[in-house]
Amino acid sequence: MQRHLVRMGSTLGAALCMATTIGIQAAPAQNFFDRLFGQQPRYERELPPEPVRRQPVAAPKVQGPQYYTYKVDPLVKVDFAAIAAQRAANVRDDLATHGIGAESPAPGAAPQEDISNVLNALADFDLRAEKDIADAIRNFYAGDRQFIWVSADGSLTHRGEAALGALRDAAQEGLDPADYAVPAVVAGDGPAAARFEMTLSARVLRYVRDAQNGRVNPNRLSGYHDFAPKPLDMGHVLDVLSDTFAVAQYLDSWHPKTAQYAALKTELAALRASAENAIVVDPQTFVRPGGKSAELGKILQIIARDADAAMSAEYGALLAANSNAELYAPELVPVIKAAQLKAGLKDDGVIGPRTVAAIAGNSKADRLQKVLVAMEQSRWLPQTFPSRHVFINVPAYEAVYVEGGAQKLAMRTVVGKNATQTFFFQDQIAYVEFHPYWGIPRSILVNTYLPKLYNDPSYLDRIGYEVTDSKGRAIPSSSVDWAAYGSKIPFDVRQPPGAKNSLGEMKIMFPNEHAIYMHDTPEKHLFDRENRNFSNGCIRLQDPRAMAAAVLGWSRERIEDRLKGKNGQAKLDVKVPVFVAYFTAWPDEAGKVRYYHDVYGRDAYVQKAFDRIHDTRAAGA
Repeated sequence: MQRHLVRMGSTLGAALCMATTIGIQAAPAQNFFDRLFGQQPRYERELPPEPVRRQPVAAPKVQGPQYYTYKVDPLVKVDFAAIAAQRAANVRDDLATHGIGAESPAPGAAPQEDISNVLNALADFDLRAEKDIADAIRNFYAGDRQFIWVSADGSLTHRGEAALGALRDAAQEGLDPADYAVPAVVAGDGPAAARFEMTLSARVLRYVRDAQNGRVNPNRLSGYHDFAPKPLDMGHVLDVLSDTFAVAQYLDSWHPKTAQYAALKTELAALRASAENAIVVDPQTFVRPGGKSAELGKILQIIARDADAAMSAEYGALLAANSNAELYAPELVPVIKAAQLKAGLKDDGVIGPRTVAAIAGNSKADRLQKVLVAMEQSRWLPQTFPSRHVFINVPAYEAVYVEGGAQKLAMRTVVGKNATQTFFFQDQIAYVEFHPYWGIPRSILVNTYLPKLYNDPSYLDRIGYEVTDSKGRAIPSSSVDWAAYGSKIPFDVRQPPGAKNSLGEMKIMFPNEHAIYMHDTPEKHLFDRENRNFSNGCIRLQDPRAMAAAVLGWSRERIEDRLKGKNGQAKLDVKVPVFVAYFTAWPDEAGKVRYYHDVYGRDAYVQKAFDRIHDTRAAGA
């Protein structure tokens, strides 16, 4: 046996030597063993086949929401011919029912002869209005109704006087009086009085519509705006106006009734009555200690101008000596820090847009525009806030908890980056999840992780993420051909709980289609930044334990005790409304309006919508 093995080894060695000696390229080991023994070696047979790897040109991208060119509600012609025809039909029906010469009309019917004739003269009157308003006018006046705003001799009724007064004062509510303009009433002129009646009804209905919903439909601004429509029964509005003696009060009742809206209205009046700032600073100024800026001297002049006795005593001489400074020298840092503290900001000594806005303020024109936009956006929210709610203002980087109508809690937030903006919507907080998994949103998986996976399919395995297939089975990241699916990846990826989890130790959920929620974060240092738009769209909380305790109605100690456990949910006994909002002008707890940097540039889109609406309405006036 031994001689046989030696002989076989000699034969193998001779074969290899012969191949080398005669200059023939040696065959691969696998082929050699195949020829020699007719099968593969055992270790080769047990290795799994390598998955086919595609070589994509570039990883796909998931497109986020877009901003739109605003589409204005078109104006249509009020169909006065239909109104006259229907009223004539009503008269014929009355005559047929009660007979010619009947002493009284049908029960509930009103005399029609006094306005039916003038309505016939309106067949060619070109009154334009939004479709729902035009329909309401046609339906109302086609019935057995009298004029609301003018009497039989063409003079104004008390209702007409009150309505005109409200429309004239529209600017006080942040609205444009030109949108509600009506021609002067002509006493004694039947057709002219009828035209005035119809025009005033159309403009009053537009005023009510704008007061409740705003001029702008927010959902037409961008995919980041998500608001449920507010129903409005225009016919019922005309019914009430035709019957009430309190027209002015009724029209006023359609405006928001929140304390914040009242503060914005007061601010609007104060701004219009005030003079422009004598010193105007570029709102985008940014300078660190040691840097230079032509705006620095202006900021120091404003600090000196507005300084109280204590500030003047400590820094007066330094401010005077540097009134035209451009170099942000070390000795000026304490001055800026003191001014930041006075303005309620973190005293980091860095001069950025928020510091400029707090110390120097925006120009009068900018502040006016911010207030007008804020008053418009207030109409997208409920007319009154619930006594208990959470309000998140993205430009302010702040979340507040309100209970019993009073602010109980306020904290800093980190919000979405410009590429992954936080939405503007409202919802209800349903539960808190402790030690949460982070389910990677599809957009983040495709846009952020897929390029890495193309180069390294095991990337998710190495960073500790879990991958599951459509049946919920765990699979290695390295086993997936990530390039095979484009952006339609049929796998779910999540990050397990732990110290490095992107959601920290908890998330506060108000389930919505945008996958927006509040949560903790391991990146605590970001809360010290002046500008805090760093997230993928969700709202990171500076003190999530306090917010969780507030919405659950628990003590902080109970929250901390629960965090000693494992992953799990705690449902709220009563859901808490949450408003994820976007206001660059908004009052603080004391009612003072604060101004914030327009981090996503959304105010400009509202202004563009204002302009388009104005042009459409002016053309149809």
